[in-house]
Amino acid sequence: MFANVGWGEILVLVVVGLVILGPERLPGAIRWTANALRQAREYVTNATDQLRDEMGPEFDDLRAPLSELQKLRGMTPRAALTKHLLDGDDSLFTAVGSLAEDPRAAIPAPIAAPGLVSGASGAPFDADAT
Repeated sequence: MFANVGWGEILVLVVVGLVILGPERLPGAIRWTANALRQAREYVTNATDQLRDEMGPEFDDLRAPLSELQKLRGMTPRAALTKHLLDGDDSLFTAVGSLAEDPRAAIPAPIAAPGLVSGASGAPFDADAT
């Protein structure tokens, strides 16, 4: 539920709570909030268990499409390409990513052919032909 909340946000909430509520009432407010969240989780868990008991095996059939939707929700274009076109091999993306970081690494060094010498301008010329 609060997977996106980091330590920085929690610290800001505590400081704001300390300013608004004061040091006397802040521990009670934190305790009340923790109890309310715990009670809400218990209600949801009990409702899920009750549905599972009443529906029986149909409950799992109901959850299967929901889990598929959850998988599709996390599917990015890169993940879809990797899964369906590249059979899970994402080495193509890592190679392209390394090229994006240092494009000079992809340019091979020129290979000098026998008999060719580089001139002052750097262009090769055939020494035997002149």
